[in-house]
Amino acid sequence: MRQKQRAQTIIALLEEEYPTFETALEWKEPWQLLVAVMLSAQTTDENVNRVTKKLFKKYPSIKSIAQAPITEVEQAVYSTGYYKAKARNLKALCTALIDQHQEKIPDTLATLTTLPGVGRKTANVVLHVLHDKREGIVMDTHIARLTHRLGFTKEKSPTKGEQVMMRVLPESQWKEWGDLLIQHGRKVCHARKPQCEDCVLSTLCPTGTTILKKRAKTTRRPES
Repeated sequence: MRQKQRAQTIIALLEEEYPTFETALEWKEPWQLLVAVMLSAQTTDENVNRVTKKLFKKYPSIKSIAQAPITEVEQAVYSTGYYKAKARNLKALCTALIDQHQEKIPDTLATLTTLPGVGRKTANVVLHVLHDKREGIVMDTHIARLTHRLGFTKEKSPTKGEQVMMRVLPESQWKEWGDLLIQHGRKVCHARKPQCEDCVLSTLCPTGTTILKKRAKTTRRPES
């Protein structure tokens, strides 16, 4: 089966499994989504929500974060990991939004990725959710892992995975691919022990096929 056709089959199967999607990150104002996604690197959405609930209460505006002492911001984001870099980027991000964008969230990938701490993944999430625009495909750890496991790319690099899938999928499905795979990665295709026995994609997934064969060998009882 060709890659484009296989991708469409995968999307159809996952659409049945996950008919709706909402980002797990909690936010009210557009700038809060940008901050939450930026803080989500190398941690869980649940942890980010715990942190941002207190962060947004203490600092209810872009300006209040920009003006906050760096040590206070470090303490506020400490549990998300890499807290010094994240706090530094967070303050610089808010300052840039004030000085360069009148506190508005940019609506292009090129502009978003010039902001401190904002990479392609964060920019793509913001474009998809806030502006309903598609300039790329979100490649968080779940999506990149599944794109690799499903055999669309031999490399685990999120950048390579995004480049490949932008060729395989029509632009109209770039957001959908990420939305579906992130849910499947959280619920079934876990990083350490994927639940291949319960996966609707098992016959389409070369990694799953290999894993199931290995598990079958280890559980097969010797003949008496």
